Amino acid sequence: MTTLLQMVVHASLAVWLALPVALLVLAGWCIRLAAPERQQRCWRIGQTLMAGSFLASALIGGLLVADAAGVATGLPEAAAPLGLYPDGLAVWMALLISFLGGVLLRFADGYLQGDAGRARFLPWCLVVLASVMLLVFTHHLLVMLVAWVGVSLALHHLLTLYPERVEAQRAAWQKFAVSRLGDLALLAAVLLIYHHYGSFELPVLLAAAEASTGEGWALPAASVALALAALCKCAQLPLHGWLMKVMEAPTPVSALLHAGVINLGGFIWLRLYPLFDGLTPGHLLLIAIGGTTAIVAVLTMLTQASVKHALAWSTCAQMGFMLFEIGLGAYTLALVHLLAHSLYKAHSFLASGRTVHAARCSRLTPAPSRERLLMAGLAGGMAGGVLLAWPGLVSHNPVLGALLVLAVGAALLGMPAGLGLRQRLTLAAMALALVPLYALLHALISPALPLAAEPLSPASALLGTAVLVALVGLALAVTLRPHHPAVARWRIHFRQGLYAHLPLERSIDHLMRQRLSATRRVDTVTVRGEWS
Repeated sequence: MTTLLQMVVHASLAVWLALPVALLVLAGWCIRLAAPERQQRCWRIGQTLMAGSFLASALIGGLLVADAAGVATGLPEAAAPLGLYPDGLAVWMALLISFLGGVLLRFADGYLQGDAGRARFLPWCLVVLASVMLLVFTHHLLVMLVAWVGVSLALHHLLTLYPERVEAQRAAWQKFAVSRLGDLALLAAVLLIYHHYGSFELPVLLAAAEASTGEGWALPAASVALALAALCKCAQLPLHGWLMKVMEAPTPVSALLHAGVINLGGFIWLRLYPLFDGLTPGHLLLIAIGGTTAIVAVLTMLTQASVKHALAWSTCAQMGFMLFEIGLGAYTLALVHLLAHSLYKAHSFLASGRTVHAARCSRLTPAPSRERLLMAGLAGGMAGGVLLAWPGLVSHNPVLGALLVLAVGAALLGMPAGLGLRQRLTLAAMALALVPLYALLHALISPALPLAAEPLSPASALLGTAVLVALVGLALAVTLRPHHPAVARWRIHFRQGLYAHLPLERSIDHLMRQRLSATRRVDTVTVRGEWS
């Protein structure tokens, strides 16, 4: 290994190691600075750190490619003493976080000019970014747990940026309660993994998992706990109510939440799934609840009049699909989904004016039902033919193949009326392009994950098929027969998300009222004591 290569390896790892610390130091410095011109310097430094992180992550990605090609870079050996785990998953996530973090800071710098919350936004945003990067970079499960909690606590300060917005405060405290449940679930998963393998370090765990037979109760229990942690973080039914109510937060906060934080439940599964022996009870839980959430959220999204609420339900549905894919063992598809959703949601919120315009355009008079069904059926049939010829595109998984075919068909169901033949053919070609685009992304991203998808168990196949059949049937009914009496009745209930959020929301509100009453009683006793 040449001296230049050694320098590149150590410099890149040094940036990864120092970046979370630098962001935390910068956050503390921002809090102490009162002068606006000095705070402006913090914004520029933050953007520079994000650019440096992106460059270092790209270099580490190049070193991983060189390693795969047989060039001895010494990257794993240099990273291990530093507590870092530079694999393909970490590189893709680091590139995503660095890019979105830089764009977000640049946008918020102008968006919050003159805003009363500007001085409080930057330090807590930096803490969120530092915690996410620490979660992605580290190879130690306890550090992952601390970073996981740190992300949630820092985000809570951003969601409560405006104390006068009562609904936003209420939603933030609901999220706080749900997040603590997720923290406890992740803590249980980490301790159970340690109980089974006897280590907290990821390289040791992966080596032990390869030699392990997977016997015992600890790993199945850990998979269930990890699934519960992911469901809490990803706002899945019935823990999703807070997500619909935090839309009063500033646009940069919403973009950070929807694009960079809410998907961490998927990341933690993509990081730890090699520790489990095939498909576990946790996988079945993700299929069942993630699939149910996707169905309810998609149908609720179709009934929303508010663009903001439609975006929130869209995030809920996309996270449900991502966890559904993880439950089926389609880890590469889940990573593609995570990256694409983050970029899409960041654009949707940061270009919110265009999003509103696009939503209005999408409400143009749709084409006749028969024409849309014909186009969707033809496109879906052609996509199915491609997948039958090359089943490796979906890892020989029939449920995933059906999901991709449905995505192609669904792209044409919203076709508006009045389009000419050329425009209709263009739309059909764009829908069909989803298949080769997915194949390209699959080939590009699949080396980031250490294991291929497991064969589907009968229970997984049955659950997955049931979810897809229910989704297709209900979505077609809502889209093509919106005025049918039965559909119209159900639309009313789906507009409220089938009220699935109410039990937990009322329980949290009751606890908050009890806490507030207790605080007031203590204050009253204190005041009386002072007067006496």
